[in-house]
Amino acid sequence: MSHDSSSTRTALRICPLCEATCGLTLTIEGARVTGARGDRDDVFSQGFICPKGASIGGLDEDPDRLRTPLVRKDGVLTEASWSEAFDVIARALPAVTEEHGPQAVGVVLGNPNVHTMAGALYPSVLLGALRTRALFTASTLDQMPKHVSSGLLFGDPNTIPVPDLDRTGHLLLLGANPLESNGSLCTAPDFPGRLKALRRRGGSLTVVDPRRTRTARLADRHVAIRPGTDALLLAALTHVLFEEKLTDPGVLVDHLQGIEEVAEAVRDFSPEAVSAACDVDAATIRAIARELAAAPAAAVYGRIGSCTVEHGTLASWLVDVLNILTGNLDRPGGALFPLSATARAPRPAAPGKGFALGRWASRVSGHPEAKGELPISALAEEIAVPGEGRIRALIVLAANPVLSAPDGDRLDRALADGLDFMVSVDPYLNETSRHADVVLPPPPPSQSAHFDFAFNTLSVRNQVRYTRPAVRLDADRMDESEILARLVLAVSGMHGAEPDAVDAMVIDRTLGKTVADPRSPVHGRIPAELAAALTGRTGPERRLDLMLRLGPYGDGFGADPDGLTLERLLAHPHGIDLGPLTSRVPQVLATRSGRIELLPAPIAADLPRLRDALAGRTDPDALVLIGRRHLRSNNSWMHNVAALTGGSNVCTLQMHPEDAARLGLVDGAVATVTADGGELSAPVEITDGVRTGVVSLPHGWGHSRPGTRMSVAAARPGVNVNQLLDGTRLDPLSGTAVLNGIPVTVAPTR
Repeated sequence: MSHDSSSTRTALRICPLCEATCGLTLTIEGARVTGARGDRDDVFSQGFICPKGASIGGLDEDPDRLRTPLVRKDGVLTEASWSEAFDVIARALPAVTEEHGPQAVGVVLGNPNVHTMAGALYPSVLLGALRTRALFTASTLDQMPKHVSSGLLFGDPNTIPVPDLDRTGHLLLLGANPLESNGSLCTAPDFPGRLKALRRRGGSLTVVDPRRTRTARLADRHVAIRPGTDALLLAALTHVLFEEKLTDPGVLVDHLQGIEEVAEAVRDFSPEAVSAACDVDAATIRAIARELAAAPAAAVYGRIGSCTVEHGTLASWLVDVLNILTGNLDRPGGALFPLSATARAPRPAAPGKGFALGRWASRVSGHPEAKGELPISALAEEIAVPGEGRIRALIVLAANPVLSAPDGDRLDRALADGLDFMVSVDPYLNETSRHADVVLPPPPPSQSAHFDFAFNTLSVRNQVRYTRPAVRLDADRMDESEILARLVLAVSGMHGAEPDAVDAMVIDRTLGKTVADPRSPVHGRIPAELAAALTGRTGPERRLDLMLRLGPYGDGFGADPDGLTLERLLAHPHGIDLGPLTSRVPQVLATRSGRIELLPAPIAADLPRLRDALAGRTDPDALVLIGRRHLRSNNSWMHNVAALTGGSNVCTLQMHPEDAARLGLVDGAVATVTADGGELSAPVEITDGVRTGVVSLPHGWGHSRPGTRMSVAAARPGVNVNQLLDGTRLDPLSGTAVLNGIPVTVAPTR
């Protein structure tokens, strides 16, 4: 493509700024993105765009965005060359491992990693090179309960069913606000439009949320539940199905074990028993259960508000139990398992290895691992507490845990005083990366290729899309894939080798295993010949071609002449529609029994804790804290984009008028909020959109620490809600931080 500095042209780009993965058409003048609109020909998003996607040019052009590496010299981060930065890393990190062992190096992965090709392709290779188990990710601030419940039910933590939004007739939605978030663990461009289409075709929507969100205002029924009690409500719905003989798993019945055990497990959770704790009347609970059972096609969908609570894994488990018991799992219009183009090709159904929790534990507090990860709430103590196995070096990839994790002050001190060495891969000098010894900045979105490895596995329709960089990489920048590949080389004793060596190694390993598999379409073939057949301009493109060819729609290296390859995908710049979701049980099951295990032992062991919650609150004036989403931001990512500031994107303490009057607070007054981890002050926003007994602060703010370079964010810093948390409140099964339903006190600031 031409990149004449005086020309104006358009280019396609998949938006990387949330899970909706909308197709964009960028207007480019020279090498600058000057506009963005929805791609009307995109096979998935069909022209939909939100304010984040429309502002992608501003993100590209942000003057605070780092262009070249920073290396700490005499205590000061100073611009350096790429070669100098990797030389420093290659000296420092292997030295830490050699002296203190591999567990002395920790890795932190932030949410943006799953939004880039590099973030999907290289972290696992990096972890393998480091041989460390000290992995912390944003998952334990978000969706880990769903991974754990899916692993226990289906045998694979990444086998997550999604609601079939386009064909369902009834949607029960808990703890989610997709009109603001655009959806999560459910990749659906124009989620708002899909919900409106549900209503137009005569379907119904029930939203369970303590706030009357934009999504709740669209619903047929809004249930203003008391925060943190989603699992109790779901258990009561399950109780009603058994009590009133409304269960009907349908064709799934031959693939289930444990139905009777689940019936016994929820015996104590009648609507009358949970009503006081949930603050939802028993008649409403029974009506919801009956509607769910009666709907010809229905789906239950729960997200972050039901995950980041004390019983997040139990709530996530019960979402799928309800789908199963009503016969809505794995059928059109219910909840189905997507089939991504880069997934492993389907195999005959057979028992698998199953899913295990707690294979190792954190050093200080003994938190069990989940899905190979330790709770990010434990990161500070793993650095700061002396002893063998202490984390002494840290690699942080696109993460800002000083803002996103509980007790950022403690982590801030640990990063400043407790590490021998730290590397951050981040485009900004933010509250976390300011502590690094080396900062490696990836290029802006327009200069990066894009393929959604993660989100296609959660898509409400099977499809595949790929966009190459819209703008040529600037001479002083380095592609993110090359950054991460060189990081792998630097820590593995191969510093100085070409970055393509990492991709070649992965390709060789993959092909070596594949040709040895009798069920593979390339069984018995020569790996080198297959590798030579791969196309693509770059190592990542060759790896994508490999995954497409070996995937469920692939050509199998010539076995299916009509199958998918990178070349075929490139010939369809707006993507290829692969059809609606289809039934995949028992093929997707990887449990040891080969069945859906409805009441796994870890779940059964955690249920007494849920029974203890039946007592509910005893103080009628007690307040609890919840977070909230903003359409014009994504956690702490985009607070430095001027076009996205203002409007509803503000850091205020939302409070019901009755609670405000009782506490002597007026709109705009400053209130002090106190909880386990400390206190903070924020302006009050009085609104009946939040129920009584609840206050709400958004997540991702608090841009007031010195040493950062984010001028727009610093001008509107807000407060860090996570500083109210001390990190001790966790969902025990998943290690996920409890971010919602936190007891707080609120008073006028004196």
